[in-house]
Amino acid sequence: MPTDPVSRFLAALDPDHRQAVGDRPREEQEQLAAAWERELEADDELDTLDELSPPAAEAEAARRVLERETE
Repeated sequence: MPTDPVSRFLAALDPDHRQAVGDRPREEQEQLAAAWERELEADDELDTLDELSPPAAEAEAARRVLERETE
């Protein structure tokens, strides 16, 4: 399992979004990964999901971050 926040964030994305985010500049990837980590830490619903399925919680947080970015 990757330990770098950007690598972990990319791994949590679905394949289409992974490619699109992977094509962005590293600085943007780092900003998205930081937002993703904040989402994981701040949302109580994700804490519950994380207990059941850490990959599902990470994927949901990644989806939320990308959704907010496009608003």
